[in-house]
Amino acid sequence: MSKPHVLITCAVFPETIARLQRHFEVESNQDDAEWSPAELIRRLQGKQGAFTTGSVRIDEALLAACPDLKICANMAVGYNNFDVDAMARHGVTATNAPDVLTETTADFGFALLMATARRITESEHFLRRGEWKKWRYDMFAGAEIHGATLGILGMGRIGQGIARRGALGFGMNVIYHNRSRLDPALEAECRARYVGKEELLKSADHLVLVLPYSPSSHHAIGAAELAQMKPTATLVNIARGGIVDDAALAEALRNGTIAAAGLDVFEGEPTVLPALLTVPNVVLTPHIASATIPTRRAMAELAADNLVSFFEGKGPITPVLPAQGATK
Repeated sequence: MSKPHVLITCAVFPETIARLQRHFEVESNQDDAEWSPAELIRRLQGKQGAFTTGSVRIDEALLAACPDLKICANMAVGYNNFDVDAMARHGVTATNAPDVLTETTADFGFALLMATARRITESEHFLRRGEWKKWRYDMFAGAEIHGATLGILGMGRIGQGIARRGALGFGMNVIYHNRSRLDPALEAECRARYVGKEELLKSADHLVLVLPYSPSSHHAIGAAELAQMKPTATLVNIARGGIVDDAALAEALRNGTIAAAGLDVFEGEPTVLPALLTVPNVVLTPHIASATIPTRRAMAELAADNLVSFFEGKGPITPVLPAQGATK
């Protein structure tokens, strides 16, 4: 019996490729070439499975042109690159990689919060330019973190991890808003209090975004929401690009509507809005919240697990369901 054919659309650990080669006929993209939609469709001809990342769009046009495709396994917790409803119509299974990156991403979210609040990037650039000549009482004086109010928009696994770090590690007052309220026992574990979105915006000293991207969350933070925040507040986005109106944020940072922002995700990434590159009070990182070697290995292995389990007839391990909505 011939092996199923699988396309790996991105560079990945050699050990992951070797493992998949034991089960499948594999074509891999270790050069990490950026394929056009037409080139991706061409390479998927005759392939039953695909190992994907969030930059690989699986949509109606591709599905119609790739009738052999049976499963796409995303090496990511998010899957807004998948048209899940179209995949269901075409009988193509979608999987993601939840849980394995929760703690690492929560670590990074808190690191980005701290760098933003304490003006780490801004002060480093100052030092590197040779402008540090003397000490001054207000030099790069930032915002307190310990004892401050931490607001979390989106209270999935990663949001809960950030809440625990804030409450238990820094004695922060944690408030959150979510589509649905957490179970009281989980709220108590996170030491977090549920509030409406308006109260969240007005009360948070530091607001962290960890909600999934969907049409309903597009520009969930725009000019109107930024105007409700404290002028001393910081905003951190480790969720998805498009949740924040980047142009409105750049203007808010420039005119002092809020004090600072930390961004790991952007609209239209890897392109970054030029206006964000010209304001000093923003920390920018290239979508690396899950970037530790152990976590990235775990993400790759879970994507591989999904492919192997599916083709062995056991079903996918972490399937994404139509209209389920991505989770953080």
